[in-house]
Amino acid sequence: MRTLKKDWPLHVMVWPGVIFTLIYAYGPMAGLVMAFQEFEPLAGFFKSKFIGWDNFSYVFHLPDFGQVLWNTIIIAVFKMVLFLLVPLILALMLNEVTRRWFSRFVQSAIFLPFFLSWTVLGGIIIEIFSLNGPVNGILSSLGLEPIMFMLNNGWFRSIIIGTDVWKGMGYNMIIMLAAITGIHATLYEAAEVDGAGRWKQMLHITLPGIAPIVILLSVLGLGGILNAGFEQILIMYNPTVYEGADVIDTFVYRLGIFSQQFGPAAAIGLFKSGISLALVSVTYYAAYKYNNYRIF
Repeated sequence: MRTLKKDWPLHVMVWPGVIFTLIYAYGPMAGLVMAFQEFEPLAGFFKSKFIGWDNFSYVFHLPDFGQVLWNTIIIAVFKMVLFLLVPLILALMLNEVTRRWFSRFVQSAIFLPFFLSWTVLGGIIIEIFSLNGPVNGILSSLGLEPIMFMLNNGWFRSIIIGTDVWKGMGYNMIIMLAAITGIHATLYEAAEVDGAGRWKQMLHITLPGIAPIVILLSVLGLGGILNAGFEQILIMYNPTVYEGADVIDTFVYRLGIFSQQFGPAAAIGLFKSGISLALVSVTYYAAYKYNNYRIF
C-alpha cells in the first residue's frame, strides 16, 4: 500500500492502456466459442448448437485450405527473413557513413513509406505494375514483352513480399541503428588500437552488440509468422491470383464475411493463433536456453 500511494500517478497512467487492451484484445476472445458451434447470428453464443471439432474437420478438408496455408507460410517466412536481413544491412551501412547529414537524409527517406497506409500505397503499386504502367513501359522500351504482373501468381507474390519489405524496413532499421549507437565507443577504440579494421570491428563488436535486438525482433516476428499481410493483400489481389496469394487472413475474411460461415472462419482463426503461440513459446525458450536472453 505504501508503494501504491507513492506511485499512484504511474498506475493512473497505465490503467487506460490496460482497460483498452482488456476490451479490444481480450474481450473479443469470448467469440472463439464460435469455433465449436454451428453459429447463428440471431441465436447468439448461448443458443447456437454446439458441434465440437466439426468446424475444424470441415476446414481442414476444404480443397483450398492446403494451398492457403502454404501461401501463408511462404509469404510470411520470406517477409520475416527479409524484414531482419535488409534493415540489418542498411543499419550496418549507415553506421559506416561519416557524413551525418547524409545519414539522416537516408534514414528519413527509407522510414517515410512506413507512415503511408496500404490504402494509398496499394493503389500506387497497382498503377506502377499495371499493363500500361511505368515498369512495363521500361520493358517495352527495351524491346521486351509487357508482363501482366498483377495477374500472374508468381510475379504477384514477389511484388507482395518486396513492397511490404520496402514499406516496413525503415522501422527495424531505426531500431537496429539505436542498438548500434548504444554500443560503447571504447570497444571500437580498443579494437582499433589492436589493429582491427572496420570489417573486423563490425564482425566482433557491432554484430554481437546488437544480437539481443535481432533475437527480440526474430521472436516477435515468429509470433506473427502466419500474419502474411491481410490489408496489403486484400487491397492488391484479385480472383486471378488467389492460387498464389490467398493467405489465411484473406481466406477467413471471404469465408466469414462473404460466405457467412462464421464457425469455420473462427476455427481457422483459433488454429492460426494456436500455431503462433507455440512458435513464440519455442523461440523464446530457445533464445533463453542458448543465448541467455529474456524478454521479461
